[in-house]
Amino acid sequence: MQSSKLYVGNVSYSATAEELRELFAQYGEVKQVNLMEGRGYGFVEMSSTDEATKAKDALNGSNFKGRTLKVDEARQPGNKQKKGFRKY
Repeated sequence: MQSSKLYVGNVSYSATAEELRELFAQYGEVKQVNLMEGRGYGFVEMSSTDEATKAKDALNGSNFKGRTLKVDEARQPGNKQKKGFRKY
């Protein structure tokens, strides 16, 4: 993993940023939580890539507030590749 910023998907709409902070803090220091309220996803930045890897490995696929979390390394904005187009 190259980044300490994680994408967290399938988050319960009733979850708060503080609850996400507490959940991820079990795996290291949480620098920032940005929860897109009412959207079901957010971003958590850990203080190191090692901590981010531990959190991802432990929490991806885990149950949080009745939903199965999807945790992965966050991608940089604008880094999407459209279907049907290939970079050569």
